[in-house]
Amino acid sequence: MLETVWEMMAYPFLVRAVVVGIMVSLCAALLGVSLVLKRYSMIGDGLSHVGFAALAIATAMNAAPLKISIPVVLLSAFLLLRLSENSKIKGDAAIALISSGSLAVGVMVVSISTGMTVDVCNYMFGSILAMSKDDVRLSIVLSVVVLVLYVLFYSRIFAVTFDETFAKATGTKSGMYNMLIALLTAVTIVLGMRLMGALLISSLIVFPSLTSMRVFKSYISVVISSALLSVIFFFIGIVISYIYSTPAGASIVSVNIIGFLIFSAIGLMKRRIRT
Repeated sequence: MLETVWEMMAYPFLVRAVVVGIMVSLCAALLGVSLVLKRYSMIGDGLSHVGFAALAIATAMNAAPLKISIPVVLLSAFLLLRLSENSKIKGDAAIALISSGSLAVGVMVVSISTGMTVDVCNYMFGSILAMSKDDVRLSIVLSVVVLVLYVLFYSRIFAVTFDETFAKATGTKSGMYNMLIALLTAVTIVLGMRLMGALLISSLIVFPSLTSMRVFKSYISVVISSALLSVIFFFIGIVISYIYSTPAGASIVSVNIIGFLIFSAIGLMKRRIRT
């Protein structure tokens, strides 16, 4: 196993993928706990489809993908929250509207500009070859920003996650912190989409938190467990991808599914022992 890992580290593109993947997995897991508890986890899926459309447009314009995608997805996150809060189109309907519309725009742009080539598969399902050195630098900087903001506002994020009404009553600007969660999620989605793909990136948000909740019950234990599991499952998935030449994104999600099943079994056994 160790020999395989050392062999992997001899390839610069794999090193870039591992570095970015660990950072993104950590960010996604931390934010995922709040999104799952607020029943808003599908925002990741909606924003990833927006990111796909932005990547397609950037490619058609011969522009830097991340520099185009990040502001577009951030704006979409803002509009999504405003749309669901202040109109008759609520929650899942707003996400479905933006998600399907963005996916259609992305496919149309790719079809007209380059044709339905292998690049579309890379957008949809990710590619470990997609990360350039500039992408890695930008991804690391933005991931650090996401983590720092999450730590700084942890108590407020906790408050609006568990009881938004009480948080408002105590003077917490819940709308602002909901927006912060959405914007941090948007950045994380864009950073991870090149590696995981538009159709799989949301799994990094959902699976670690749901897996941890099978065994742990307190918020802080779920957060810590989610972060650790996300990084571990990502790394195992990358190793499996390298050994068996399977797609990185699909390998990582498969490992997450197995982890979820194992933790579900452990949680079930714990409940039976208590009763």
